Amino acid sequence: MTNNKKIKVGILGASGYTGSDLVRLLINHPNVDIKLLTAERKAGQTMADIFPHFIGHDLPILNKIGEIDWATVEVDVIFCALPHATSQEIIKGIFEQTSGKKQIKVIDLSADFRLRDPDTYKRWYGNDHTAIALQPRAIYGLTEYYRESVKSADLVACPGCYPTAILLALKPLLKQDLIKSEDIIIDAKSGVTGAGRSLRESNLFTEVSEAMNPYGVGHHRHMPEIEQELSVSAESAVTMSFTPHLVPMNRGELITAYVKLEENKTIEDLRKGLAVTCDKEHFMTLLKEDQMPATRMVRGSNNFVVNVYKDRIKGRAIVIAAIDNLVKGSSGQAIQNMNVMMGLDEECGLKQVALFP
Repeated sequence: MTNNKKIKVGILGASGYTGSDLVRLLINHPNVDIKLLTAERKAGQTMADIFPHFIGHDLPILNKIGEIDWATVEVDVIFCALPHATSQEIIKGIFEQTSGKKQIKVIDLSADFRLRDPDTYKRWYGNDHTAIALQPRAIYGLTEYYRESVKSADLVACPGCYPTAILLALKPLLKQDLIKSEDIIIDAKSGVTGAGRSLRESNLFTEVSEAMNPYGVGHHRHMPEIEQELSVSAESAVTMSFTPHLVPMNRGELITAYVKLEENKTIEDLRKGLAVTCDKEHFMTLLKEDQMPATRMVRGSNNFVVNVYKDRIKGRAIVIAAIDNLVKGSSGQAIQNMNVMMGLDEECGLKQVALFP
């Protein structure tokens, strides 16, 4: 389906990495006009002042969120690229101020509406959810699996970057009863942009260069989100082991999952199962048998690549997948959801070929 209408878009938190990548991708989206940009500490500046790669592009001046009257602002879709716990308050205010006046669709890139259970959110994020009434209407934005629900949604919670890569790799295998739901072990690696743009000592060049380190060992906040969605496909509770690592590159994400085969299933069965899903999706690719997924294959694109290999331990398999954490793992996936919500071609504005070298 194609549509020539122009969608008026606002981006909250445009001075962060995910916010700026939303701007980068949406500038050339044929159906979008960027009408509103916010950044609290950078208010009054232009995007080109902060990010020189936007020089020459006519973009709105950055505003503070508190200065916006949501009842009168001319936007159709809001992308919320704000920190966890901040998003829920802002989004609640948007819906309260526009109730009965206009319909604004909100796409949230934080974790605030990803977890369906408020108690789970409090346990992992350390604070009460202040917009519980909105939780039932929030659709989990893994487009490939919730596409029909996303179409009619006015609030979409985009998955985290690690969950996106892991779920696209493993949900097809669990759903088709090709792998067991227990004893799933996931080793994951992400570029430094996954930690956000805030100034912190651990993200300084000399701290991350020529090094790799694990973090969030045994208690990373993406764990309940991953388990929530794997459990949906497995139709039973899933608990898995997950360890993320920070690697010295700007963007990119690679996950390696160690799984048990179901009885009488083979690597060839797993490849066929992945092919069933990948062949019908816009951005998912099952690589040739001798190809290894690598972050360079997807850098700057909304693509996901995956492959599966036989483990030397009998009855086990190794599933490896790669995405760009800022695109398919965040901003690109958010735009993919916007396209579905607004009746556009799902690929619209997202056909960028990966950057190489």
